[in-house]
Amino acid sequence: MKSVFVINGFLDSGKTQFINYTLSQPYFRTKGTTLLIVCEEGEEEYDERILKASQTVKVTVENPEDVSAKALLELDKKYKPSRIIIEYNGMWNYKEFRLPVTMRLEQQITLIDGTSFELYYTNMRSLLAEMLRRSELIIFNRCDGLNDKLPTYKRNVKALNQAADIVFEDKNGEINATLDEELPYDVSKDRIDLTDKTYGIWYLDALDNLDRYMGKEVSFVASVLIPGNFAKGYFVPGRAIMTCCAEDIQFLGFACKYKDADKLTDRSWVKVVCKVGREYFEGYKGEGPMLTAVSVEPCKAPADEVLTF
Repeated sequence: MKSVFVINGFLDSGKTQFINYTLSQPYFRTKGTTLLIVCEEGEEEYDERILKASQTVKVTVENPEDVSAKALLELDKKYKPSRIIIEYNGMWNYKEFRLPVTMRLEQQITLIDGTSFELYYTNMRSLLAEMLRRSELIIFNRCDGLNDKLPTYKRNVKALNQAADIVFEDKNGEINATLDEELPYDVSKDRIDLTDKTYGIWYLDALDNLDRYMGKEVSFVASVLIPGNFAKGYFVPGRAIMTCCAEDIQFLGFACKYKDADKLTDRSWVKVVCKVGREYFEGYKGEGPMLTAVSVEPCKAPADEVLTF
């Protein structure tokens, strides 16, 4: 199975510089040929010395059809590489990208120019979302002077891809990833009453900073989800959240212990008060946030059943 690395990002987001650097690193060397498929050319150019030293053959293409499954097979047959790197064009809809069955996506990385993120997130969110959704690593560069905005950027990305590792860099290197911010509720209180506007913020912050909520109570209006693989006495109180368009709606919620969970109706609405903790849970396939119900009361569906982020 041929390994394929996809490097995403809009023009001048730092893709070429990143690939140049990666190819020059000993850990990324391979015995055979590397095929580098460049789907757009910006101001940065590839270092011919690095390409030669890393046995990399660069091919420039102009259309999405040039990286179709059929086209990739033809390039593979022609160059017989050990692996393939694709510098993907950010203006092409990544949703349409497909690999042939003989190739495996080894890693997908998205590069983002921190100074342009707001512009793209506001005006080209659907294209950006497709890039971010399947990326394992998302790197924000050129973040000098943006520290006050980075927590929001991180939350925007986490809403699209909760599993991705997110790195922020300025000219001096990586910026502290904790990125403390002023939250729209008081985390010093023993109980936090969440609203439609703050539920999504709390959920994403709890994923990264669970310790600040340990032992506290949270209350919120929730839709009931009862996964078929959950053990008796558990359910998921959560909300459907749309980050980009209707296709992006996802249900966000944590597992909750409740002795009368089997009496709840799937997709019914409840007002819950839960205590926040952490423990191993089979449904997570590991350790993660665990809620324990203090009270669960039926309630009417909210005016907006789907939240926006």
